[in-house]
Amino acid sequence: MTFKTDIQIAREANKKPIQEIGEKLGIPTDHLLPFGHDKAKVSADFIKGLKGKTDGKLILVTAINPTPAGEGKTTTTVGLGDGLNRIGKKTAICIREASLGPCFGMKGGAAGGGYAQVIPMEDMNLHFTGDFHAITSAHNLLAAMIDNHIYWGNELEIDERRVVWRRVLDMNDRALRDTVTSLGGIANGFPRQTGFDITVASEVMAILCLATDLKDLEKRLGDIIVAYRRDRTPVYARDLKADGAMTVLLQQAMQPNIVQTLENNPAFVHGGPFANIAHGCNSVIATTTALKLADYVVTEAGFGADLGAEKFMNIKCRKAGIAPDCVVLVATVRAMKMNGGVAKGDLGAENVEAVEHGCSNLGRHIGNMKSFGVPVVVAINHFTSDTDAEIQAVKDYVASQGSEAILCKHWEKGSAGITELATRVAEIADAGISQFAPLYPDDLPLFEKIERIAKSIYRADEVLADKKIRDQLRTWEDAGYGHLPICMAKTQYSFSTDPDLRGAPVGHSVPVREVRLAAGAGFIVAICGEIMTMPGLPRVPSAETIKLNPQGEIEGLF
Repeated sequence: MTFKTDIQIAREANKKPIQEIGEKLGIPTDHLLPFGHDKAKVSADFIKGLKGKTDGKLILVTAINPTPAGEGKTTTTVGLGDGLNRIGKKTAICIREASLGPCFGMKGGAAGGGYAQVIPMEDMNLHFTGDFHAITSAHNLLAAMIDNHIYWGNELEIDERRVVWRRVLDMNDRALRDTVTSLGGIANGFPRQTGFDITVASEVMAILCLATDLKDLEKRLGDIIVAYRRDRTPVYARDLKADGAMTVLLQQAMQPNIVQTLENNPAFVHGGPFANIAHGCNSVIATTTALKLADYVVTEAGFGADLGAEKFMNIKCRKAGIAPDCVVLVATVRAMKMNGGVAKGDLGAENVEAVEHGCSNLGRHIGNMKSFGVPVVVAINHFTSDTDAEIQAVKDYVASQGSEAILCKHWEKGSAGITELATRVAEIADAGISQFAPLYPDDLPLFEKIERIAKSIYRADEVLADKKIRDQLRTWEDAGYGHLPICMAKTQYSFSTDPDLRGAPVGHSVPVREVRLAAGAGFIVAICGEIMTMPGLPRVPSAETIKLNPQGEIEGLF
């Protein structure tokens, strides 16, 4: 049996004008800034007027650790949103924007798939409304102003050896990880070693996704630490008078984007920090706006629950004052088999024993999510090769963990294939049984926060960090940053820092290679293992097969 590709399905969609989509949430036409006919930004003035309105129910969609077999977390997020609308619940979806790096690299886009997609798919996975370009420009403006200040006399006495603000680019480019700038003589400035991160790892991205309004945005941008003096005192972006101009560049990007699903339901797509090297959630302003406009909001957190969901709970919820009413944990039979030791080429054959063996990864995530006090439902994202015995094995295992698993066929059937999950999620959310609490208190010492995550979520025996890192954390505590949460940067493929260690490993160590203070965003980044803040392209990048066909349509993007 052959199925249409995602892009074929998206092109056949019966899209409605974006003004009609806005009307479903009560957004007047004059408060929509349209980008063409099928996407728009929601005005800041309209969002200000929503204060005081009652919030809807918040549903978080997360997943097991990603495998090459595919899990379909965004597909399930979109499908569940459509499913809730289908059963009569006024629902909005909130997801992240796609980075160009993985689109032209290996991972692909972030708009869902099959009959559970957000459209316009090509636009969303390319330039969209220009938010990422604005973030890149604002970030690099600050970098340029640092070097310019040093060139013209260095009044702030910046120690050129301790400039910590790197440049960014929204593309995977390993050649830029470590660079030397200002070569070519004194007219070009003073040479120094630096490097590039990918835009989604930028603190400016994190700030945009955590800021509540333009005033908060400008304050956070000013709080960015860009360098240190010889006496180790920090130099802030506001000291360079960069915060105002950066805010100007981000003014439009700060307004959430609204688009639609294949079934013409509203979806906010705004912000896009990676979950393995940043905090992995869509913007606070998009989520809180959706909560004021809809009775139910379905959002997702990046990669597996050990990364995105942990950061959603400990960073986003803490900072935004929100809490999930239910967690949906996405898993597939194929991924269970792969965690059970089956090679990707053999996943089509029934193997109940491998499914049962691989469920340990799923069980770990269920337990972790329950530890936050939130009820958990497992969504089994259906593949046509799944057998009844394999599906039942997953259901039985989940039941043994005190939760329930529901088979979902939204990829093939859209909202009609996920009504059972939608009905159950609405029941749980309406019951008000969630007793959400973050994993650690604000006043816990920074290193102990890292240990709490490593031991409670990853089940590690220990955290390895040399004296320099521990001393740095204590210095930040003395400077008043000890209350900040931790943003762990590690591989998404395993609970450990070894991407090849699947399942539910125990007895491992978490090596912390570096720590970074994101004072504007309001968290400490702990870089673990071999994780890179500037990814590289694979041996055969997707870019090699992306092109325009004779009709002017994009091919190879999906």
